[in-house]
Amino acid sequence: MAELHQTPTALCCCRKSLPVSGAPRCVGDSGSRPSAGPGPGTPRCPLVDVASASNFRCFQLRHLHLDLRLNFAMKEMSGWMVLDLVPVQPGVHTLVLDSHPSLLIQSIDCKVPVSGQEEPVSLTYRVDPFTDYGSSLNITLPSAVKPGRLIQITVRYTTTDGPAIWWLDSELTCGQSRPLVFTQGHSVCNRSFFPCFDTPAVKSTYTATVRVPDGVTVLMSASRSSFSKEDRVFQFSMEFPVPSYLVALVAGELQHVDVGPRSRVWAEPCLLSCAVKKLGGSVERWLGVAEELFGPYLWGRCDIVFLPPSFPIVAMENPCLTFIIASILESSEFLLIDVVHEIAHGWFGNAVTNATWEEMWLSEGLATYAQRRITTEAYGEAFTCLETAVRLDALHRQLRLLGDNNPVSKLQVKFEPGVNPSSLMNLFTYEKGFCFVAYLSELSGDVRRFDCFLRDYICEFKFKSVVAQDLIDYFLRYFPELMDAAVSQREGLEFERWLSGSGPPLFEPDLSAGGALTRPVQDLCDLWRSREAPDLKTLESFDLSAWSTFQIVLFLDRMLDLSPLPQGTGTNTTNTNDTCTNIVYLSTLDNQTLSLSVCLSVCPDVMASLSGCYSSLFDGLNAEVQIRWLQMVVRNSFYPELPRVRAFLHKHTSRMYTVPLYDDLVAGVMKCVAVEIFNQTQRRLHPNLRRTLQQILFQTGPASTNQNGPALSIVPPSPSTQPAAVALRDVNVSA
Repeated sequence: MAELHQTPTALCCCRKSLPVSGAPRCVGDSGSRPSAGPGPGTPRCPLVDVASASNFRCFQLRHLHLDLRLNFAMKEMSGWMVLDLVPVQPGVHTLVLDSHPSLLIQSIDCKVPVSGQEEPVSLTYRVDPFTDYGSSLNITLPSAVKPGRLIQITVRYTTTDGPAIWWLDSELTCGQSRPLVFTQGHSVCNRSFFPCFDTPAVKSTYTATVRVPDGVTVLMSASRSSFSKEDRVFQFSMEFPVPSYLVALVAGELQHVDVGPRSRVWAEPCLLSCAVKKLGGSVERWLGVAEELFGPYLWGRCDIVFLPPSFPIVAMENPCLTFIIASILESSEFLLIDVVHEIAHGWFGNAVTNATWEEMWLSEGLATYAQRRITTEAYGEAFTCLETAVRLDALHRQLRLLGDNNPVSKLQVKFEPGVNPSSLMNLFTYEKGFCFVAYLSELSGDVRRFDCFLRDYICEFKFKSVVAQDLIDYFLRYFPELMDAAVSQREGLEFERWLSGSGPPLFEPDLSAGGALTRPVQDLCDLWRSREAPDLKTLESFDLSAWSTFQIVLFLDRMLDLSPLPQGTGTNTTNTNDTCTNIVYLSTLDNQTLSLSVCLSVCPDVMASLSGCYSSLFDGLNAEVQIRWLQMVVRNSFYPELPRVRAFLHKHTSRMYTVPLYDDLVAGVMKCVAVEIFNQTQRRLHPNLRRTLQQILFQTGPASTNQNGPALSIVPPSPSTQPAAVALRDVNVSA
């Protein structure tokens, strides 16, 4: 398909042509890199993206330009978009773009520059329904449109309340002094930002002009920018082709500090010094390690902007400008992993992209592998094995809850029309994808040889979109001895089974190099899993204050797997001797007195002992530790620590730290506590998160969009109430 190959001359950040490979050849005596051949880079059959309504195969997109004015008072972006298109098929009379009901289209016109036409021609159009996450914009083209002839389509429009654009009132920002807006395009949201070919199969360069009020700074995922203070106009240019979902914007009260020769940190003024202190000069160090492994960094800038807790995910790899949630600043180790992962996307995901969302693992699995190669080189194999153990534990936790035959555990997930790709983004994409890439590395015989393969893979396919078969074909040609040995057909490890089979990974890497860090964790878990709490003398050899965050997280995750914990030898296992306690407290909701009847076991020894040993320590650690401990508190109905649950949810307003706790509160006997906390904090939550929590709390279908929340009728749940069906969000993992 033509659109997958039309790219400018590849340039690295120093504006020189890229070398064939960043290191000596590693494949023995085969001489040079294998050619991609007629197959890789071009799908074997016409590419179908069921998540796109567009007819992108009929055109080559040369360039996109946006000209927008931001209106914070109305929460609108208005202006126009220009597409430079070349039809590649004869008889094309209609241009179909992905759009969204939230986009208000005012007019559409067309120019055909080479035809001598000076004035734009107004075009007719219609908007048709497509799915619940978008619509199709059908534009009738003029007769002057011919294959190979450039046309310019201009769409004037206004955005309203679409899923890509997040307007934050000042009270939802970190500084609470000025409003802020950001966009989030992954996976199929940017069709509510601008009409487009909203598929990762299509890449183009773009430029943008953005007009804003005084005091607002605008950033975009672009390689160049300029600013006219007099006119309050920001200009941006992305000189390398990117798919639509990687066009990103943030505007608000933002300041920066340079932290390296090609990287700076952006944040609200109240966050900036903390963010700079946490990152220091690490970004340039990580970039340097990545370049040694995978070749030159292609994007020039590697800036990072920290966004308020309303940012819906942890981080997003927008080229030149990574978006990261400010909440992660609490944990240096998680911050390290998240930033390194997004840096890895500069090669895997941004430079070489999955052509459809059905093979998202081509970005996330390879980026996770690259992330771990970077951390291994920078911090040692033991650290990387520990982090990998945490994530593989989480993968198997999902499998236990969902079942080995669940289709979402496939690497190649076949979407039914109408399914939102974002709803199927899960740990399998990352960790099962990582395991397959680690298996390919194992087959290569040496991790350094595989580094060379990945470096040359990037050189071969940079700025293109690929399917899984492209990667596999290139791998087998790169290592011809493996092709001769038919490794793709090894019984039980067939590549096709890896891609289309459900269930756990067919291979997992050896993590024994992390044993010195993981063994003490498992030993401590074994002590606590008995029906009686271990004696203090036995515990003295485990100094958790000297443990890393990932060690404590691994310990708490494994204890959560055991929850609810045994109640000690004094407990009657039939619960016939449990005592019912009536807990009465005054709610701040209408000064209403709430009474919650719960059954408390006679001897909650294990949880009480855990609390006595570790609660004070955990309370002083970061949010990644605290949320796991508080999930244990809730799952074990340990009421002495309920005030800490309440304090945590009053402090943290991000999705990553609220949804897991509310899920656990509602699944147990503390639903009325959850409702009370929600009503005390809901005005500080983003409306999207507020609706999610309303659905969790009341489980009555789509939540009300009332900004002040619905009228509440609180009915304390019965202790025998069964938990709701398990959803992906119920799994104890970090986003």
